[in-house]
Amino acid sequence: MDDALSPIGSPCWAGGAVERSETEGAPTQHPSPIALNRTVLDQLNLPDLTRFAKSCPSKALTLEGRPMTVDEVLDVVERDEVFFDRSGGGLTVSGGEPLSHRTFLTNLLAGAHARGITTAIETCGYAPYPSLASAAEHLDTILFDIKSMDSARHREWTGFGNERILDNFSRLCADHPEMPKLVRTPIIPGFNDSREDVTAIIDFLHGLGGRDANITYQPLKYHRFGEGKYHALGRDYPMGAVKLDDGLFNAIRDDVLASGLAADALYRDDD
Repeated sequence: MDDALSPIGSPCWAGGAVERSETEGAPTQHPSPIALNRTVLDQLNLPDLTRFAKSCPSKALTLEGRPMTVDEVLDVVERDEVFFDRSGGGLTVSGGEPLSHRTFLTNLLAGAHARGITTAIETCGYAPYPSLASAAEHLDTILFDIKSMDSARHREWTGFGNERILDNFSRLCADHPEMPKLVRTPIIPGFNDSREDVTAIIDFLHGLGGRDANITYQPLKYHRFGEGKYHALGRDYPMGAVKLDDGLFNAIRDDVLASGLAADALYRDDD
């Protein structure tokens, strides 16, 4: 393996780190745990990361998933056609962030429509507007996250301000008023867990036309389903054991119901 490529600077070995011998050029195994440079890993592009994982004989780093063409994906989707034909469902592209893959996403959605499959995407909205506009031409529904109207707080928690997200959603409403748009907010303790936070989002949605623009809204109760993924990546779960107060969420839910924008799926969480 090329040491310049390897995030650990040497081959992967199960059960211990490896150093190269300066005199013999052969790897010498040590019992200490393998330490991957995750900062470097996160910066690798997919081809380089794939080459690194495939060249690791001990499988200390593995890849999930496999490359597929648009037609291969749609062939898999069509296997469930008997179910989503009855339910009125179809293909929903989630993520990661689907708008990060503009060409593939647009071709996938167009291909689905060509096969008579209804389409939707789940997006955080942070992408160049042409990527969203391209997808929107082949969408029946969009599920769009708006996490906070406070750009400084949004940047603190996500790394980016909310200006592009809000602008994208505003432009989408203007360009596609007929498209059903389900806006969702995950209510995160310490971030946006106040009735005032949600009220600000509701006011923004009303300003864009509300129900007349086919906008509905759903707050989502914070959960810890992603914790296992952090552990699988060897990372600490930053939220720890924090939970969202049930009474607070129910008060937020009631505010949304009173707004006239509540999505049909919204109901009281009695857990």
